[in-house]
Amino acid sequence: MADPDAVGKAFLDYYYGLFGTNRAGLSSLYQDGSMLTFEGQKFLGPQIIGKLTSLPFQQLLVKRDTVDCQPSVSGGILVFVTGALMPEGESNPLKFSQSFHLMPTPNGSYIITNDIFRLNYG
Repeated sequence: MADPDAVGKAFLDYYYGLFGTNRAGLSSLYQDGSMLTFEGQKFLGPQIIGKLTSLPFQQLLVKRDTVDCQPSVSGGILVFVTGALMPEGESNPLKFSQSFHLMPTPNGSYIITNDIFRLNYG
């Protein structure tokens, strides 16, 4: 079994690198059955990239404050992140939390089956 912490942190490096510069490049991580809940709105499969690419910024820096990873069923990995987003042109960071459920593929990589994102106000 893969080390959940190592896989989770490598995944987050890749995911947030693309999220900050090329969200369309995340399409290979989501499948038809994948689900994203973004601020309470649910998106399925191909709708996910449509939502992510419609966000009102082109460049974004992501600072991770905490990362927790756990093994899950069938070789999956649950990843929970808290941190701050800094969209281009903004001076105040946006606190966020996000969780991913990753499942292994036959070729040794991982896909996102579930993704839940919330901004943390207050």
